Amino acid sequence: MRKSQFLALVAVFASVNVISDSFMSLPEFPSGVWYSWNFLVEALTGIVLGPFAGFAATFIGVMIGHYIYFIDIYEFLFTIGAAIGAMFSAFLFRGNWKPALVYYTALFAAYFVTPIAWQLPIWGLWDTYLAYAVLIAAILMIRKGLWEGGSRRLPFVLAVSAFIGLEADVLFRIFIFVPCQTYQLFYGFGVETLQVIWTVGAVGTPIKAALSTLLTVVVGHTLVKTLRKANLFDDSTDS
Repeated sequence: MRKSQFLALVAVFASVNVISDSFMSLPEFPSGVWYSWNFLVEALTGIVLGPFAGFAATFIGVMIGHYIYFIDIYEFLFTIGAAIGAMFSAFLFRGNWKPALVYYTALFAAYFVTPIAWQLPIWGLWDTYLAYAVLIAAILMIRKGLWEGGSRRLPFVLAVSAFIGLEADVLFRIFIFVPCQTYQLFYGFGVETLQVIWTVGAVGTPIKAALSTLLTVVVGHTLVKTLRKANLFDDSTDS
């Protein structure tokens, strides 16, 4: 019965991801970060379902949602970042910080060794730098035994986990866009266009991340407690 209930929960979240990914969010560049409303439920999906079920539910949701709200074929590659973001929110919420640290460090390194990145505003990714600093602080808390998602710290843990997952999504899209050079291969953008995108993204992306983090805390606080009482929530670090 518990497995059936959990599968039903995965199906519900996959459906929510389909719906939220089928409508345009705040207007900005086509193929921009979070062009639909899916970013609002991304972190919550991972935290509730766990890293792997969360990845699967989000992946299914955005793949179907992108067919309904079609932007271009390239978005099916970039939107994999949503599933990755859900996965890392789940990892950190459960205290499993090593995958996130390796991931952040590797993608930052890939970005900064790419020559064209040196011509873009370094401050344009300020939210990802903040996320990296927050991740380091979270790691210190976890190692000192201060990371307890089941205590009165639950809202704090939810907020930090959501933020880290959302920015992991952003880093994946940046990795595909700049180090993998799809800005040129897919779109034919030059340096001047990238500089404008970086400037606009430095404002729009953090606002969306803040909205999603707030929603994750408000909804997640009650939802996680309810699912724990129903024995449908897995807190293990390898879940």
